[in-house]
Amino acid sequence: MSTTANDAPMVRAEAVSKSFGSNQVLKSISLEVKRGEVLCLVGPSGSGKSTFLRCINHLETVTAGRLWVDDELVGYRQRGDKIYEMHPKEAARQRRDIGMVFQRFNLFPHKTALENVMLAPTLLKKGSRAVLQTKAMELLARVGLSERHDYYPAHLSGGQQQRVAIARALAMEPKLMLFDEPTSALDPELVGEVLDVMKGLAESGMTMIVVTHEMGFAKEVADTLVFMDGGVVVEAGDPVQVLTDPQRERTKAFLSKVL
Repeated sequence: MSTTANDAPMVRAEAVSKSFGSNQVLKSISLEVKRGEVLCLVGPSGSGKSTFLRCINHLETVTAGRLWVDDELVGYRQRGDKIYEMHPKEAARQRRDIGMVFQRFNLFPHKTALENVMLAPTLLKKGSRAVLQTKAMELLARVGLSERHDYYPAHLSGGQQQRVAIARALAMEPKLMLFDEPTSALDPELVGEVLDVMKGLAESGMTMIVVTHEMGFAKEVADTLVFMDGGVVVEAGDPVQVLTDPQRERTKAFLSKVL
């Protein structure tokens, strides 16, 4: 890591493109996220938001361009003028520092909430079982679920399962959190409890990139709002300004349908 890492943005994308066959999903995306900032990505389905998120932790490989997290090239090693894709084990090690919460909760159904949160740190031998259990209970308390630590996913609501998924991601002590439409699979009355946890994370200084349709959350919590369409960044800026006075016609047309 460079000596200027603390001055560097937490995330930097430089002309990132991604194609699936002949379908170019991302077209030269460039943006930065500073440490402690929250960036919200909004836009219609198919605009490339989730694909870009997955490129940040190398769940998808980029077709062109480069991505850095904490001043470290993601998924690749550079030697001279050439870059080489990392071995999968190296990429997995790098990915441990990046927490990700998906639309679906992906909890292990045969494990309790506590066991789900403890699993990855236990496998990676990040401490004794007693220490890891204490940390996991603290994380469940942070998301308001300490009293449900011994519940299996089938006995938790969708909102509670998603909060366990957030606690599970935090158990690896990530430097960056990625959220891919974390409330889209929830019943409307359960959305607020997940957004409240995310607001608390933002207030604690966690760097976050959130793909969301929740414009109220974006307006209240985000430092930057990015509107994507057709694989490009159409408009970006202060959330209140973008949402109340968009400058691009495509942004205006989109917001007129969702606000």
